[in-house]
Amino acid sequence: MIRALDIFFSLIAILILLPLFSVIIIILSLTGEGEVFYVQERIGKYQKKFGLIKFATMLKDSPNMRLGTITIKDDPRILKIGGFLRNTKINELPQLFNILRGDMSFIGPRPLTRVSFNFYPKKTKRLLTSVRPGLSGLGSIMFRNEEKILSSVKNPLEFHRKIITPYKGKLEEYYVEKNSVYIYFILIFLTIITVLYSKNNLKWSLIKDIPQPSNNLKDHLIN
Repeated sequence: MIRALDIFFSLIAILILLPLFSVIIIILSLTGEGEVFYVQERIGKYQKKFGLIKFATMLKDSPNMRLGTITIKDDPRILKIGGFLRNTKINELPQLFNILRGDMSFIGPRPLTRVSFNFYPKKTKRLLTSVRPGLSGLGSIMFRNEEKILSSVKNPLEFHRKIITPYKGKLEEYYVEKNSVYIYFILIFLTIITVLYSKNNLKWSLIKDIPQPSNNLKDHLIN
């Protein structure tokens, strides 16, 4: 059922967004380093690797620069047009093609790089890869302003690994255990609301028994 919904919604979205995609492709071709798409290896269902597609928003060699795959607010590696694309989440829209070809779903655990995936214990890895990863999901909604959070702490890499990653793992485990068409539509709704109004607490009232953040995270996540 969910796979049929993914195919239907991704086809409709791609057709509607084609004019926007065309404009962005032209702009990216003429600005920055001339790169239009950024394809990064991620871990998918059953730990199968796939190439996650995004619009290019950062310098080509960004993963080899300071902070690696972690990005903070006003990161100097972000291109001028890239900041807008990232803030609006437009940079993520090419993943509609990942959804259409079956690498991803609209909703699921966020697909991880091998480095980030290896931070998790075996149980969490098994659960995360038992379903298709998602364009959005509980972790993505909760950490809509992750770059802002990381820019406010003293050691972003350490904070991400020791504080954010374990909590994201709990959220994604919760999603896998509660996975249903109902949760699918609730999280699509919350994704739209969160993109439009990042400061909202609807997630806490619409999703019952959601894992609670640690004290180190609570002030960042509860508006």
